Amino acid sequence: MQAQKKTVLYGFHVKQGAKMASFADYDMPLWYPTGIKSEHLAVIQNAGIFDTSHMAAVTVKGEGSRELLQHCLSKDLNSCVGLKKSALTEGKCVYGIFLNPDGTVIDDAIVYQLQPSKFMIIVNAGMGGPVAEHLQQSCDKDGIIVEDLTDLIGKMDIQGPKSALILKKIIKDPDLLFDGLTYFSFKGGLGSCTSSMPVEMIDGTEILVSRTGYTGEFGFELFVEVDQLKALWDKLLQAGEEYGLSACGLASRDSLRAGAVLPLSHQDIGPWPFISNPWKFALPWNEDGKSFSKDFIGADALLEETEADHTLPFAGFDPRKIAAGDTTSVIDSAGEKIGRILTCTTDMAIGRVDGEIIGLASGEATPEGFKPKGLSCGFVLLNKNFEPGEIIFLTDGKRKLKVEIRVDVRPGRSARRAIKTMLA
Repeated sequence: MQAQKKTVLYGFHVKQGAKMASFADYDMPLWYPTGIKSEHLAVIQNAGIFDTSHMAAVTVKGEGSRELLQHCLSKDLNSCVGLKKSALTEGKCVYGIFLNPDGTVIDDAIVYQLQPSKFMIIVNAGMGGPVAEHLQQSCDKDGIIVEDLTDLIGKMDIQGPKSALILKKIIKDPDLLFDGLTYFSFKGGLGSCTSSMPVEMIDGTEILVSRTGYTGEFGFELFVEVDQLKALWDKLLQAGEEYGLSACGLASRDSLRAGAVLPLSHQDIGPWPFISNPWKFALPWNEDGKSFSKDFIGADALLEETEADHTLPFAGFDPRKIAAGDTTSVIDSAGEKIGRILTCTTDMAIGRVDGEIIGLASGEATPEGFKPKGLSCGFVLLNKNFEPGEIIFLTDGKRKLKVEIRVDVRPGRSARRAIKTMLA
């Protein structure tokens, strides 16, 4: 039996009394004594920090590295940035999928362009080796170097509307950092992942700051040398004390990402064709919606696929949930089994008012004194398509929960808001 791996923040988690559990061979915190609901709401209303150093990094560098990624990644790097779909350049990053030739998922990833011929790829825990091997096997050109940096880079996330205010307190030149730092852009670098736009903390530590995250809320992913991660974590906790910053575990990370309609790789996307799902933006569709702007591994299989099951988001009518597993299923109004549950969790920041989903961050639509009880939400894999608003049922054989097919779940998400607005 393989021993559980521990991140450099393991000692903090245990000292704080976190509920620990195995995740992708790492011993990770599920929640702290404050509880899942408190952590979830902290990210919606203030800020939360997450230990994400279990995630893996791969670098690709050398002449031809861009072409290799074009061949292996689902996203078209020459047409992927912003509404105008401009090319990926230094300081920009993009979400995409690595596929097998049959169109099934190896893993999803965020690709960062550090320099003209140098890229960093962040993949899920335990996937650094498989993704690096996939790239190496797909490479037919000398001079390209693929490196698996698993456990060699320190990573953590700070998410929530007060993230910039907190981060500002530890950065040497925050105005320079925040200037032009739009959604899915980054500045800074470290070690072998150096970009041409250095960023330093007040104490001189090199850091890479990315306007990305996995909660649907405004925030950043932060990268430092692994031996600097504990110091960064402690500095942010101290800087964020006045802003209600909270340490958060994997459980609230799961409920936040589900409410934001973000997939968990190997659970919501996996060994089935990546085609009939809410994340078609990860594919390089032409305007006709029937062809791709480039060729890539898995493209032919996806274009020929006609019988794929449908991955659909849902939201319930109360906080109750039914877990995914072999003993649960999805049924229609006639009681016929139509699929299975992929994710089912509870977004504690939303509720229904007159049937409509309202969130704590819904702006003028949020009634005064609104206190959400939470709604179940997640993803189902069905053998036929259902339109938004249609009703299906989750069941474990004893209970039957009514849920609604949705396009979106948690309203008022802040991920794309301008930094200037969040600093005001």
